[in-house]
Amino acid sequence: MNTAAGSSNETITILKITIVAALGGLLFGYDTGVIAGSQLYFTEYFNFSAAEQGWAVSSALYGCLVGALIGGYLTKRISRKFTLILAATLFTVSAWGSGIAESLNELAFYRILGGLAVGMASLAAPMYIAEIAPPKHRGRMVSYYQLAVVIGFFVVFLATYFIGGGDTQGMAPEVLKQLHEHNVNEGWRIMFWSELVPAVAFLLLLFTVPHSPRWLILQGRTEEAKTVLARITSSEKEAASELSEIEASLANSSAPSMAVLFGKGIGFALFLGVMLSIFQQITGINAILYYGAEIFSNALGYGPEDALKQQLWLGAVNLIFTFVAIYKVDSWGRKPLFIGGSVGMFIGLSVLGLTIYTGQMGVVSLVAILVFIGSFAMSMGPVVWVMLSEMFPNNVRSVAMSLAVAAQWLFNALVANSFPIVNESALNQSDFNGALPYFIFALFCVVAMIFVWKLVPETKGKTLEEMEALWAIKGER
Repeated sequence: MNTAAGSSNETITILKITIVAALGGLLFGYDTGVIAGSQLYFTEYFNFSAAEQGWAVSSALYGCLVGALIGGYLTKRISRKFTLILAATLFTVSAWGSGIAESLNELAFYRILGGLAVGMASLAAPMYIAEIAPPKHRGRMVSYYQLAVVIGFFVVFLATYFIGGGDTQGMAPEVLKQLHEHNVNEGWRIMFWSELVPAVAFLLLLFTVPHSPRWLILQGRTEEAKTVLARITSSEKEAASELSEIEASLANSSAPSMAVLFGKGIGFALFLGVMLSIFQQITGINAILYYGAEIFSNALGYGPEDALKQQLWLGAVNLIFTFVAIYKVDSWGRKPLFIGGSVGMFIGLSVLGLTIYTGQMGVVSLVAILVFIGSFAMSMGPVVWVMLSEMFPNNVRSVAMSLAVAAQWLFNALVANSFPIVNESALNQSDFNGALPYFIFALFCVVAMIFVWKLVPETKGKTLEEMEALWAIKGER
């Protein structure tokens, strides 16, 4: 093989994979974040009750749960690539259908389709990237995917801000009224339709990338796998070495039994993984991200359109502090980041709750929300995903991660569904002046911090074999 030509092919293929990975992650964030700005207006358009609003927001998340559960089967049955193509198709249908919905049932149906896509993509995309990327690029590319999820949130907050009218400062009251009426009648539909651009791009680009060589070998299509490996490696020797490693790995792997999965050692690891996923959700991050515009509008006194501008701060801080986590997770360790971030989240939520409880909302409240978001972005957000990816032994990783991710989506949905109900409850309004949800989230931050401090081992620097030995020791106790 000509080395220069091989390097050129490798570079082109890796670039394609990076673009696809970025769009897959971006759509993950975009689809789950678009509800934040749009629900401010479609709730008024349909005159939803608190329970109906909660269902409209959380319906997609139940789709995510199902998508995560069936994603493992689909990636094995129809391939990682075709699972992503199916997800991209559902992203497209969901974006269009959500924008034309004329009832709660229609809106929920199309949001569930989008949720199925997110659930599938959240498993298939990282799996595809990890399996097709050469070892020297693998860590960086998987990290870019996680970063792209956060970028998706920021991009959708930016899109909804401009669709909602942009900077409204200084607008005359009658102009603001007309703008608000436009957003209630049409603006929220355009917010959903804006997802069509990245969704269609993602769908089309997927047809230009190859199948995972690992999946091809699983199907007995070794010659095709050799062709793919030749495209993503710089030499025939490297391709042959990669092929041998894949075949050896598959030869030594076996399906885990239920006894192994729920045994004392691995069962404890699974328990920790599921609880980490639950804590990531019940500490309130997605309630703040999904209902951020409403929180700014109602609790903090901003107008609806101006609330979209304030929401940009959430996306920007989320993005900036994710870089901190990516840069420091290997040097500082997982537990210090998680525990330190939990403390910051507790402080941010407590201060926000106190300002709402005492009726002193303002700049301090905004700063408190940003402290919470930044603390989450450098701790629970990325750290939980890192720990889930490395804490499970090879023979149970796919099944254990599926269960942990499913738990994450389930509690994401439960929090999103219950937040407006708790927020508008008589107890919250009469006894807590609207601050009860934030005090509850703050309490869970303390529980999560103690849980990780006491029970979760540090996984920094440990090989997968060392992790397996660790769980074996745990099982003997």
